[in-house]
Amino acid sequence: MIVLYYLLLTILSFFLLRLAFFRNPGVDTSLLDDVFMAISTVSVTGLSTFNINEVFNHRGVVLLEILFQVGGLGIMMVSTFFFIVTRRKISLKQRQLIMTDMNQPKLSGIVRLIRTTLAILLWIQLLFGVIFSIHFYSSHHQANIYDSIFYGFYQSISAVTNSGFDVTGGSIIPYADDHFFLICIILLITVGGIGFPVIMEIKEWLFFKKSKHGYPFRFSLFSKLAIWSFLILFIFGTLLIFALERQHLFADMSSSQQWISSMFYSMTTRNAGLQINDLNDFQTATLLLFSTLMFIGCSPSSVGGGVRTTTVAIIVLYMFSFIKSEEKISIFGRRISEEDIKKSVVVFNLSLLMCFLSVIILAATEKHSLISLIVEVTSAFGTTGLSLGITPDLSTTGKIIIALLMFIGRIGMLYTLMLFVPKEMQDKGYIYPTEKIIIG
Repeated sequence: MIVLYYLLLTILSFFLLRLAFFRNPGVDTSLLDDVFMAISTVSVTGLSTFNINEVFNHRGVVLLEILFQVGGLGIMMVSTFFFIVTRRKISLKQRQLIMTDMNQPKLSGIVRLIRTTLAILLWIQLLFGVIFSIHFYSSHHQANIYDSIFYGFYQSISAVTNSGFDVTGGSIIPYADDHFFLICIILLITVGGIGFPVIMEIKEWLFFKKSKHGYPFRFSLFSKLAIWSFLILFIFGTLLIFALERQHLFADMSSSQQWISSMFYSMTTRNAGLQINDLNDFQTATLLLFSTLMFIGCSPSSVGGGVRTTTVAIIVLYMFSFIKSEEKISIFGRRISEEDIKKSVVVFNLSLLMCFLSVIILAATEKHSLISLIVEVTSAFGTTGLSLGITPDLSTTGKIIIALLMFIGRIGMLYTLMLFVPKEMQDKGYIYPTEKIIIG
């Protein structure tokens, strides 16, 4: 049902984006390019086979912003919000679909999670839309108040939903020296990518300090693991980018600009896809690091894609527990279940295999460098949108593969597998004897 809903949303987006009402006069694009654009929009990836500012008018950009909200926040979250506003009853089946779409382990608190998270995200977009509008107009980045408001709200929505679409022709490269703007963008990307349950728990911790039963508030294991893995990846990425580019692309920058640029790319490569430099100017080693961060992506139950931060965190913890000969994985005073460990290993390995095979196929069908293909594949799977500029030049086969990766990256590898695995596996009633195998 979830996959069907996203397919229907993609089809609707396709027809809407082809309407002349949302396009500049005399502009024509192929059906494949429009399908690619619809999938990229619904998955809030940001890859495009044509220049958006040349094809779509301002009405088209507003339409993209609406689709960002539905695709990024989740079709079930947005539809449930309208059910809440219209005071319609939410059935058990709908709650189950919400639970699946938002990657939640239980039904309880689903509606409250949606109501709280959506309200917070919309207010943040509104607040920073106003801040950016004032900042753009006062700093003369935009010539008039209308453009300042238009692009101010676009950048706010784009950053929170992690869409990364370039509607100016130069991403946010003109603001590369604007420290205030870049720091705000980093904060907005964090809000969109940290995870909806984490946002709700932070809100409850800030305002209540206690649980609903009167006990001192305690963050869930998911929130703790999501926050720490998010921070570690951000710090780790910042330090590596700084070390790799300090004497290269960042050589002519001031020390503060070097650090802010490193922080920005450590965050934007995790899903937002915004850029303040031409990616072709980075070293190959840095681009490989970008690809790694894009493959990992954001937290589960967020606007982002990839294998997700908690998946990688559990695999790392599993490796350390194996090295230390520990039978169970424990962290923050809690034990991680065997089922979650198995899911993490399966999702990580299958995602890695899928991306690896995609690179091989593209290497056979496309006439581009290997590093550009790796960046393209991981960007699509991580729903990031960064590219070395090869997207418009991909063959039909290449565009189809990238489009499939974007769609799978949005719904998640775990729920993609559910399409091909029976819901109930018959119990054989017996088990086979165990026999050791030589490993390593």
